[in-house]
Amino acid sequence: MLESNDILETLNMIREECLDVRTITMGISLFDCQSEDENRLCAKIYDKIMRHAKHLVRTGEDISKEYGIPIINKRISVTPVALLAGSLGRSGVIRIAQTLDKAAHELGVNFIGGYSALVQKGFTNGSRTLIESIPEALAQTERVCSSVNVASTKAGINMDAVALMAHIIRKSAELTRDRNAIGCAKLVVFANVPEDNPFMAGAFHGMGEPETVINVGVSGPGVVASAIRRAGEHSDLTEIAETIKKTAFKITRVGQLVARVASERLGVPFGIVDLSLAPTPAIGDSVAYILESIGLEKCGCPGTTAALAMLNDAVKKGGVMASSHVGGLSGAFIPVSEDAGMIEAAKTGALTIEKLEAMTAVCSVGLDMIAIPGDTAEAVIAGIIADEMAIGVVNYKTTAVRLIPAGKAGDMISFGGLLGEAPVIPVSGYSPEKMIRRGGRIPAPIQSLKN
Repeated sequence: MLESNDILETLNMIREECLDVRTITMGISLFDCQSEDENRLCAKIYDKIMRHAKHLVRTGEDISKEYGIPIINKRISVTPVALLAGSLGRSGVIRIAQTLDKAAHELGVNFIGGYSALVQKGFTNGSRTLIESIPEALAQTERVCSSVNVASTKAGINMDAVALMAHIIRKSAELTRDRNAIGCAKLVVFANVPEDNPFMAGAFHGMGEPETVINVGVSGPGVVASAIRRAGEHSDLTEIAETIKKTAFKITRVGQLVARVASERLGVPFGIVDLSLAPTPAIGDSVAYILESIGLEKCGCPGTTAALAMLNDAVKKGGVMASSHVGGLSGAFIPVSEDAGMIEAAKTGALTIEKLEAMTAVCSVGLDMIAIPGDTAEAVIAGIIADEMAIGVVNYKTTAVRLIPAGKAGDMISFGGLLGEAPVIPVSGYSPEKMIRRGGRIPAPIQSLKN
């Protein structure tokens, strides 16, 4: 039985501290939709998504009403489209993107992920075709999200793919310039991509996943910050870590409940709970504010990386006690445009791209939702991607890059909704072009030899 104090505490988390279930994401395998006929392929993809996800949005809304838990997004992830695209040309894979977008609109889901390719070791015909089509596909759709894995600890870093993705990012920015380069906000470059991540833009339905699955992502930066403030200034860092751990346990139990109920009602297996602290632009719902509650004058100052490492570790420890199936990314996100405290820190200059890169060594994702000057050279973008991939590869962790080249340093770029707004952060003007032009693969590190 729940104690009355526990019930009241959970209600307070929801009403005053921005606790929510950020997403229910249904994964759907498209392997049985294979066809060499483009019309047949698209028809089978559309029919399967509509058949399996027809009750997803309504089920999420019903659970939210019954349990009083805000469920912000209902999403779909599908098999990486590059795996279906071997016999298609560019127009064919773009048509698949349009089919995914049509299904997402008709079902009422917020995003659909899986316009994706895995090229950490090299390109197939389908993966190269898909990657080259990404700028047009994202410009012509509204709810489709794209991801490309260019590195892994086992394979190393595919520098040819890194250079190509820098070009794709620039092209996506150009084709959606009239919408503040929104195409880039729906595109992420990964190292060690997880196959069960429910968060966009990186979600896809991995090759080892079941036919369909329900994955849930929870969020509660505001809850954690409030708990730290209640712990008081005299608590030492061990006590603060314990407070975070206990709070993460409670947050994850909410996600576990929603995942189990959604799984039962939809008749779809429960996959994982992603216990990430995903911020929003709402005041108070900020990972940066958690770090400042620990004792930093401003997020980005010396000590930020250490505080983030402690936060990330405590969140994971609390979450794994609350659910037997934790997966996805799980930890603390630091997307600049989506976090009110990060936005404020970047505006003041306390938070630079170099400091953000250091922070990604200890958090769950990487350089996420960062606006950089629109005239940033492709080689510089490629260098930023390569640096971030190296952090992931060497540390055996997931890292990612979601950059938006738009405007000039100091401008504010607005994307709306949960994507928020971001100050354009300056980047180094010195170029790694000669290194990028060499191409090839950076070999896997020695720690990859685990067998």
